[in-house]
Amino acid sequence: MNFPYSNKKWMTISLAAVLTTAIGAGTLTASANTSTTEQIKTTAAATTEQTKATTAAGAETTTTATDAKDQTTAGSQTPAANSNTDKTTTASTTTNTNTTTNTTPATTAPVTTTPATTAPSSTAADQLTLEKAIQQALETNATLVTARLDAKNADLNQMLSYKTSAEMPADMIESLSAAKAKYVGNAQLEMTTKLNAMQVTATEGKIKLGAQQAYYNLIFAQDDLELKKQSLTRAQTQLKVAKAAFQVGTKAKTDVLQAEMGVAGAQASLTSAQNAVEVARMDLNDFLGVDLTKSWKVVSSNKQTAPIKMTMQQAEDQALAKRIELTKVQEELKLAELNVKLIEEYSALSSMQGRVARNNVEKSKMAIEEQKRSITKEVSQAYLNLNAAREAIDYQKTAKDSAAESYRLTNLRFENGLATTLEVIQAEEELSNRENQYQKAILQYNLAVVNFETALGS
Repeated sequence: MNFPYSNKKWMTISLAAVLTTAIGAGTLTASANTSTTEQIKTTAAATTEQTKATTAAGAETTTTATDAKDQTTAGSQTPAANSNTDKTTTASTTTNTNTTTNTTPATTAPVTTTPATTAPSSTAADQLTLEKAIQQALETNATLVTARLDAKNADLNQMLSYKTSAEMPADMIESLSAAKAKYVGNAQLEMTTKLNAMQVTATEGKIKLGAQQAYYNLIFAQDDLELKKQSLTRAQTQLKVAKAAFQVGTKAKTDVLQAEMGVAGAQASLTSAQNAVEVARMDLNDFLGVDLTKSWKVVSSNKQTAPIKMTMQQAEDQALAKRIELTKVQEELKLAELNVKLIEEYSALSSMQGRVARNNVEKSKMAIEEQKRSITKEVSQAYLNLNAAREAIDYQKTAKDSAAESYRLTNLRFENGLATTLEVIQAEEELSNRENQYQKAILQYNLAVVNFETALGS
């Protein structure tokens, strides 16, 4: 078979075909590189560097292909063609290498997340015991702080007023006015200093009383809130039972309506109890002298309900020995008697001043008797109230237990079709009321103990 071309011409055509194939491969490779680069732009972090590498590879491929085309057109010699073929193959290999490198996702360094340290809330509720409430009140109650400052000022004023007269020698006293300036002034200074100290102590006692009352009021409000939550739960349970019975046809629609009214009433009572807790908390904070919005985690501390160990007479004797009110009038009697003595020594008791001074002595004695009678009455009432409060706890507990049993039995009768929803609601309301009365009895007993201790002068 005869070919139209010589062997040399045929060799040139073959080499051109090879170069054309290489050019096509380079073009496809460049296209692949361009596509791969666009994908990497959206998925890898090192987009810029990889794009530069791909562009460089594509440019090298294009240059090699152009050289091969020029040499093919000019009929280049076989060795030159072989050289360009090697370059093309090298460029293609380089491009493929770059493509493989670029299609490999960039390795992202693992990110270590350190848990954030949660700082304690500045509004976290502080724990509050009865002892802490008393201590806080003794430190920051405004009334007590004012009383302490007043006592200091009174002592300073007394010292400044009587210092010169008190230092006067006794042999230089020749008149009643001078004697009063020295002796009465000294006695007045001592009495005032003593009474100021006792007044601060008495104020501290009242502050302790007020702190305990505010503390127990908050406890009662919180306990009452829990009772109201229980009452709402019982009412909601009754509503579910009534609805279920109505759906199966064993109860009328009125039973459901009555149960809904019971839930509404329980919710209203719960809202009122929640408000009472907030009011009691603010009252406590106000008395303690702290931020009104401060929250407390109150630790309940009830007084012992054991019978009083002392008799009423012993309680009265203890109060008469410790109460500052009696001490005050007794000191005033001493001062009045000193005034009479000085008038008798430096003047005459028959004078106007003498008669007034003796009348003041009688008034002081009457004031002492009146104060004794007042203290005795107060202690006796506190003693009786404490006994009554202790017995009320036992009574209210019995009433509460009976109401709980009545509610249970009424529910059983309702389940067996022998009681109405209204009867169940009434039994639940009675139970809720008895629970509240029991908690109130405990509150009243705690306050009765505090009042009795205050009446004793403790």
